[in-house]
Amino acid sequence: MGLFLFIIIAIASFAVQWRFKSKFKEYSETPLLSGLSGKDVAAKMLHDNGIYDVQIVSVEGQLGDHYNPENKTVNLSPEVYQGRSIAAAAVAAHECGHAVQHAKAYSWLRFRSAMVPVVSVAANLLQWVFMLGLIMAFSSLGYTMLLIAFGAMIVVTLFSVVTLPVEFDASNRALAWLRTNQGIMQTSDENVKAKDALWWAAMTYVVAALGSIAQLLYLAMMLFGGRRD
Repeated sequence: MGLFLFIIIAIASFAVQWRFKSKFKEYSETPLLSGLSGKDVAAKMLHDNGIYDVQIVSVEGQLGDHYNPENKTVNLSPEVYQGRSIAAAAVAAHECGHAVQHAKAYSWLRFRSAMVPVVSVAANLLQWVFMLGLIMAFSSLGYTMLLIAFGAMIVVTLFSVVTLPVEFDASNRALAWLRTNQGIMQTSDENVKAKDALWWAAMTYVVAALGSIAQLLYLAMMLFGGRRD
């Protein structure tokens, strides 16, 4: 049962990742009629929300766009920062959605941010104790290692689940702002495509959360599913 669940989620994850990259490529090649760059869109959204202490910076890497609440920066990949496409505008607005969450003390973002240090430790711990637990599976020490791995997996899974409302809310804020700013996206078709791009991006977080849940269930079955002598 556990293996079957892993296979289903792995296939779903591959399909969603492929679809997201396909959509992003398509909308990256669709020019924004307003001609604004991702940086321009980000600056305007921040300004419209009364946020003046957040910097917009370009960072290397593809699809590495993110908002950093620690130093208050909207980090955009070159194709988004300089891009003048529907995808660039949608992604820039989404990342600014996180900045708006931060400014408004959005509870799920605060909870997620508070979890980051703990999750970092849990994720690093997980790979080592799980491996040792499997190697020593038939000893009491091995069972203890797997229990520690199970605890770490609970933290990682909770983080993946908490990420979902944060990401969906940021997209909703971005899309609502884009709809009311016709100077950014000038047609309903542009807004529909922006919504489609952000929806597929959100789906990558959904399958990641499902994958974490599946791993947690698998560990639970290993630890508690059978009789121990």
